[in-house]
Amino acid sequence: RLFFVGQNYKSHAKEMGSEANKKSPFFFTKSLSAYVPSGSTISYPPGTKNFHHEMELVVAIGKPVFEVGTQAAKESIFGYACGLDMTRRDLQTDARSKGLPWDIAKDVEKSAVLSAIAPVKTIGHPMSGLIELSVNGEIRQSADLRELVNSPAELIAYLSNFYHLKPGDLIYTGTPSGVGPVLPGDQIEGHIEGVGTISLGISNQ
Repeated sequence: RLFFVGQNYKSHAKEMGSEANKKSPFFFTKSLSAYVPSGSTISYPPGTKNFHHEMELVVAIGKPVFEVGTQAAKESIFGYACGLDMTRRDLQTDARSKGLPWDIAKDVEKSAVLSAIAPVKTIGHPMSGLIELSVNGEIRQSADLRELVNSPAELIAYLSNFYHLKPGDLIYTGTPSGVGPVLPGDQIEGHIEGVGTISLGISNQ
């Protein structure tokens, strides 16, 4: 399953006209058709004129957890990866203004991009480090993982109150400020210090 945390950086929450919530983070999901590996090229999706990039740290669950605390949640993590949450921003803005769900804006085919997963036994648990994204070589997003409002373990512990989390579940932990539009022909590159790199091309077709 693919879980996504909304506005888990104060900078992004402010950018979106909202506030990050430490006690009650909010989540949305995407279907498996949204998954696409790093290095892919995707078509500009239908139904939008404002397709946005969002660079994120991704957590991969390695063992089952349900109703656990932060320590058990941390121990359930198999590894970390770089991710992109691609979003039909115009449709999201419209849905938010009407108090409607974000599904049509977020659950877009090939919109959950994922790099190789770096195991915890190799990299440990990254609590700080540069998270950055560029489009056509121009830096758009740049922040530090220490700016996350809720840590990966806190997110897992909270989510485990509602779901039986299982190996293979992925949690995209939120994006910093600087999200913005991409166009056909653009090339997206991102990296997270100590975790890895990610790339995505937007097709002209």
